[in-house]
Amino acid sequence: MQDYSIITKEISKAYRKGEGGFPFKRKSQKTIVALDNVNLSIGRGELFGLLGPNGAGKTTLIKILSTLIIPDAGTALVNGYDVLKEPGKVRASIGVVSSGERSLYWKLTARENLEYFARLYKVPDEVAKRRIRELLSLIGLEDRADDLVEKYSSGMRQKLSLVRAILHDPEILLLDEPTLGLDPGFSKSIRSFIREELNKKQGKTILLTTHYMEEADQMCDRVAFINKGRIVAVDTPERLKTMIGKKEVLKVVVEELGDSVLNVVKTLPFLEDYRVTGMEQSSRKTVRMYMKNVDAHIQEIVESFSKAGCRIISLSVEKPTLEDVFINLTGEALGDEY
Repeated sequence: MQDYSIITKEISKAYRKGEGGFPFKRKSQKTIVALDNVNLSIGRGELFGLLGPNGAGKTTLIKILSTLIIPDAGTALVNGYDVLKEPGKVRASIGVVSSGERSLYWKLTARENLEYFARLYKVPDEVAKRRIRELLSLIGLEDRADDLVEKYSSGMRQKLSLVRAILHDPEILLLDEPTLGLDPGFSKSIRSFIREELNKKQGKTILLTTHYMEEADQMCDRVAFINKGRIVAVDTPERLKTMIGKKEVLKVVVEELGDSVLNVVKTLPFLEDYRVTGMEQSSRKTVRMYMKNVDAHIQEIVESFSKAGCRIISLSVEKPTLEDVFINLTGEALGDEY
C-alpha cells in the first residue's frame, strides 16, 4: 500500500470580496472560489509540484496544509495528522517557506534569527548550535552568519528562510514559490539545494508550488496542474507532455495580431493545432503552432504572416513543454507572455 505524506480530501475554500464601497457591506460582496474540491495524494519522499498561474489557488492550499487557515469544506492529512483535529502535530511535522512574506527578522543577524526560531521549535540548545552551524555551511552562508539580515540580498534571505524551515528537521516541506523574483544564479542554487540535498539526500517530502514551468519540469517527480481552484491533471512531467502528441512547437511572437493573420493560420494545411496567449492590454501576442517537421514550413509561415500585415518580433523552435500541456487543457497560459 502506498505510504502518503499528504492527502487532501475534497478541500474547498472561498473568499468574499467587496465590489466597491465599504468592503464589509453584504450587498457589495462577491464570492471568489480559491479551491474547489481538491483531492491530492503525495507519496512519502516525493517532490511534488503544484503548477498554475497566479491566483489559481496554490497559496491557499499551502496555508490550509500548514494550518494557517481552515477550509470551508473537506480536510487534509499531513504526516497522518488531520489539519483540523490535530493542528499542533501537523505544525511539528512541517517546514514552510512562503514567498513575498517577511519570515525573518531583518534587524537580527542570521545566527540570531536561527537561534530564536530554534527555541520556538523547542530544539535543545546544544543541538540547535550544531544544526545552525552545519546548515549555514551547507547553504553557503557561514561567512555571513553574523551579518544583519537587512544587509542580505533577496537570494540570501531566501536561502536563510530555507534553513529556518528545516532547522527542526521536519519530515515535510511546503515551499510556496521559493524562487519567485530571484535572479537566475540564486534560483539555480536554491533549486539544486531543494532537489539534491533536501529531497534526494535527506528524503524529505516536498510540496513545491510554482508558475515556472521549467522549474517544475526539472525538479518534480510528479506535478498537478491547478486552474481556478480545480485540479485539471496529475502525472509525471514526461507523461503529461505526451498528451500534446505533437513533435515540435514553433513559437512566434508578433505585434498586432489581427483577424486576418488568424485566418491565415487556420488555413495552413500542415498545422496540427495552435494557441494564442498574451496579456489583453498588450499588442504583442504569442502564437504557439504545433506541427511535424517545423523546418520545412518556417518560410511559408513567415511569408504568410508578412502578407497579412503582421510584424514578427521573434521566432523559435521548441519541444512541447508543460506550458503547452496547460494551455491545451485550459486554453490559458501559466504566466504573462509577450
